[in-house]
Amino acid sequence: MRITSRQPLTKTIADLYRAIDRAQAVTITFTDRHGVTTIRTIEPFSFSTTKAGGIRVHAMCRLAHTENPADAERSFDVARISEYTLHRMAFVLERPEPTVYERSEPAPADDARALFYFELERDPDDADYRPRVRLAA
Repeated sequence: MRITSRQPLTKTIADLYRAIDRAQAVTITFTDRHGVTTIRTIEPFSFSTTKAGGIRVHAMCRLAHTENPADAERSFDVARISEYTLHRMAFVLERPEPTVYERSEPAPADDARALFYFELERDPDDADYRPRVRLAA
């Protein structure tokens, strides 16, 4: 068992990345935002950052899978993990296919103007973009 308060956050993230690479389960002691501490065995598959700059690990939770298999995909703030244990046991849960992504139409290859407008439509609309810091003129 590794206690996260005795090591830098980068060490914890590196160990979780190693678990992803090796497809090995990890048992974590996690405190949620309500202050409830639980022990869960997870199968991590990716990381993301929050708008506030926090780091989250996305994983399949074995405890949630036993309760409701459809809700097994969870995310945990790495800063809220107080202890973790890396296991040698392999992943056993199947991750559901992502359903959010929709493939766009193929790009036109015969007309340069149509290709130009196609690329413009693919970019997100940033007409309402405002920088956080006032730019000097």
